[in-house]
Amino acid sequence: MSQQKVKSQPTVGTRVDPVTGAVIQGALENIAIEMGHKLMRMSYSSIIRESEDFGTALTDATGRQLCECKMSTPLQSGPIPGYVRGILRTMNARGESIRPGDVIMHNDPYGGASHGPDVGFAVTVFLGAQLIGVSVTTAHHLDIGAQTPGSTGIVDAVDTYAEGLQFKAIKVIEAGQRNEAVWSILRDNIRASSLVVGDMEAQVRTAQIGAERYLALVKQYGLKIVMDAVEDLFDYSERLMREAISALPDGEYSALTYIDGYIDDPDPARRDLPIAVTLKVHGDSLTVDLTGTSPQLPDRPINMPLEGTVDCAVWLTLRSILLDSVVYGSIPQNEGLTRPITIVAPIGTIANPIFPAPVIARFCPGNQLASTLMMALAQAVPQQVSAGIGNLRIVAFSGLNEGDHWVHMEILEGSYGGRYASDGLDAVDTLYANTRNNPIEDIESHLPLRVDRYELRNDAMAAGRMRGGIGTVREFTFLADGGFSVEGEGHKYRPWGYDGGSDGYTASLKLVRKNGEEENLVSKVPYHKAKEGDHLISFGPSGGGYGNPFQREPQSVWFDVQDGLISPLEAVPEYGVVIKGGTFDVAATKAMRASH
Repeated sequence: MSQQKVKSQPTVGTRVDPVTGAVIQGALENIAIEMGHKLMRMSYSSIIRESEDFGTALTDATGRQLCECKMSTPLQSGPIPGYVRGILRTMNARGESIRPGDVIMHNDPYGGASHGPDVGFAVTVFLGAQLIGVSVTTAHHLDIGAQTPGSTGIVDAVDTYAEGLQFKAIKVIEAGQRNEAVWSILRDNIRASSLVVGDMEAQVRTAQIGAERYLALVKQYGLKIVMDAVEDLFDYSERLMREAISALPDGEYSALTYIDGYIDDPDPARRDLPIAVTLKVHGDSLTVDLTGTSPQLPDRPINMPLEGTVDCAVWLTLRSILLDSVVYGSIPQNEGLTRPITIVAPIGTIANPIFPAPVIARFCPGNQLASTLMMALAQAVPQQVSAGIGNLRIVAFSGLNEGDHWVHMEILEGSYGGRYASDGLDAVDTLYANTRNNPIEDIESHLPLRVDRYELRNDAMAAGRMRGGIGTVREFTFLADGGFSVEGEGHKYRPWGYDGGSDGYTASLKLVRKNGEEENLVSKVPYHKAKEGDHLISFGPSGGGYGNPFQREPQSVWFDVQDGLISPLEAVPEYGVVIKGGTFDVAATKAMRASH
């Protein structure tokens, strides 16, 4: 049920002149971007320098986000205010003070962090004796000292303590002096520590650079002018979001999807987990109600922190759909965008778990939450959403080389569903992740792995007026004994089609032993040993189709046939397109579609 509404727009004033405000906005954004480039250039592991699984941002002294790096992962930059608030709460509870020269390490998933492997380093910014801001970097690390190698695929963790080392607002540098005890703990308890600790030191230096740049900006313009400009930017972002919400019809829009859960578990409470979203629009405010979402799994890490995962999934989806950058251009990414949005997540569900429920494998359900929210939004803005996404999977490869651990995290990309005016994107990370793949040359030059196949799937394209995006086939061969673990989703439930479009295609995983024996794997694989010569083969999911397939341009269907994405025989029942003589038969196609 919905009703149309008409709202008047208030007169808008500013605290500083628009030119100065725009200059300060550009300076803040450039600081965050510079931080991102510096972190990539200084990092050792491919998950940061190639996949760009990191975040950089500045906040004020209370944790309100001023800016973020646009090229970083939304699930890294988005939680940074939560990191800062968690640090402040923790230090206040302990009676600890923050001083100039402090660098604080934090990865508490119940204290604002996204999950344990996403470690944040916060550098305090002081103007004299006054704390005026915090410069923060976050990044996903290859290992954090969990029960098995790697930082993904820890899918059998029974609580947060099994997920790896926890650092709750720990000063790794205090008043300019390194706390060597903490750095020794890191080096002694983390696999592939030379890479991981090197990445952490790169984070520290990057955050220090951000702090230096922010302090220089404040000294140039004065603290009052900078903060007035920031408040103007907050108000501007808020106003844009409220105007976008106001354009929606008042009402409630609901959607329900399911995630795999642990599909090989005999306990039905661990399988087929619902994610429910009710979008409530009232005036220029919006509530996202997750009532009906599955109860938490107290001893499986598929739960999602409300602060750090759920909130970011909601904010990113709403901002991307309601304030599309193609239409609106560069929008200040700050605290103002979240002000009109309220999230209701019942305590004790997978969307708001109770400590110490494990959360390390929260990525896939969070991405599915974003997709479910998009399904609800489709009822209000059908031309601004895609059909269901093919969720990605993450593999942690590992092994020993002359007694030293090697660890590699590989992102097996998903795909987008079709959209109102364009086909779904093939072989791409989706929604709140936005990570990049690793070049094959990089993998094979550093690791005992060979990439045998990297290609689009055949005959796995969801039909629609706009077809769904296509998943990939990835095949890896172990060149030495090792192991792997997988955090994944989408092996049971097909990505949803929209407005007559077909549902997408599920994913699958297969381990082929050197002797030819095959083992079909589920979407969540705890640490699994592999021998030299074994092959791991992944078939990625394909997104759903959008719109009636019989309305697809016949020429586009013919191009799909030429590209090998669909066979000539499949083109007839799925699209009503008849292929003859090296092209589509116009008359036969018209007749076929007329009889449909």
